[in-house]
Amino acid sequence: MRIDILTVLPEMIEGMLHCSILQRAQDKGHAQIILHNLRDYTTNKWRRVDDYPFGGEAGMVMQIEPVDRAVTALKAEREYDEIIYTSPDGELFNQPAANRMSMLTNIIILCGHYKGVDHRIREHLITREISIGDYVLTGGEIAAAVIADATIRLIPGVIGDEQSALSDSFQDGLLAPPVYTRPADYKGWKAPSILLSGNESKIEEWRLQQAQERTRLLRPDLYID
Repeated sequence: MRIDILTVLPEMIEGMLHCSILQRAQDKGHAQIILHNLRDYTTNKWRRVDDYPFGGEAGMVMQIEPVDRAVTALKAEREYDEIIYTSPDGELFNQPAANRMSMLTNIIILCGHYKGVDHRIREHLITREISIGDYVLTGGEIAAAVIADATIRLIPGVIGDEQSALSDSFQDGLLAPPVYTRPADYKGWKAPSILLSGNESKIEEWRLQQAQERTRLLRPDLYID
């Protein structure tokens, strides 16, 4: 998988993309994450990517020209499955969306900024808009990093134990059950005896019950009886 990220603040995202699982995925050749500074695609001497909105509204708007030049240059090199814009009014990013995106080959992510982008970008260049939650960030770089992390970790070979990713929260529509490790008894705080029983069917039944109960209590919006 290749993810090209278009941003006006590459330094805001560099550290997040070169650590832990994302770095391992790149080192193993499972993924490429390339940052593109949109200021490199400007034609003015100030390398300016924003301007005042028509109509006099407060704030600044990302201009269409540098975004179009960047997208055009990348599309001349390869085909892209999706061109994503990180926006608070996009579709909510969730685990099923990450699962679907992990099957793609090439993605462009445009990081939103300022008051937003010239709407013609959304009308003519973007194929999908994604939000990571109902709140506004300083910029879309954090959202782009979230999307990249949640997607790339699902690619076979990225995580050592692939079954671990399949049992994460939300994979089956439920929160994950509690997990425990050694020691089994610490200060009198004991791990559930069922987990030490070796009875796999009973353990799976317990895990399902716990997942259902935790989801019902903590995320009733997800719970379906």
